[in-house]
Amino acid sequence: MSDTVIQELIDRYIELSFSVHRRGEALVKCQIGSDLTNDQHYTLRYISKAGSCTSTELAEEFDVQKSAITAIINRLWEKGLIKRTRDENDRRVVYLTLTDKGNELFYQAEERIYRLVETFITKFDQSEIKQFIETYEKLNQVLKESKELWWGNRA
Repeated sequence: MSDTVIQELIDRYIELSFSVHRRGEALVKCQIGSDLTNDQHYTLRYISKAGSCTSTELAEEFDVQKSAITAIINRLWEKGLIKRTRDENDRRVVYLTLTDKGNELFYQAEERIYRLVETFITKFDQSEIKQFIETYEKLNQVLKESKELWWGNRA
């Protein structure tokens, strides 16, 4: 590929990535409502799927500082959506689980998000959406691998 073609593809990717991310997040926020931020919803989602986790796991999964996760966890705890349970063998370890209220709010939001995504995912052929998801998963893997390479070079 020529440098010009590569530059055009990079520009298209950056513009499209920004637009899709911004619009997607706004649509998800509309479905979540005012009870949660998108980050709080993603945190509830992770805890729901894991059943139980630690704030360190969340920080690693979301690729953020532990202090950012602590702020989210504190707000979710204040809202009565999660509970903290100390490990009996190591009191420094705190496990996070959803409360009944947290489960209910999470599942209500998930149902609305699923209905939203269904409205636009059905505009694609099954083969198109399957290929898109596989390509997106590959991009995610490439980004994960690149992070170590680039962050290692910044040090």
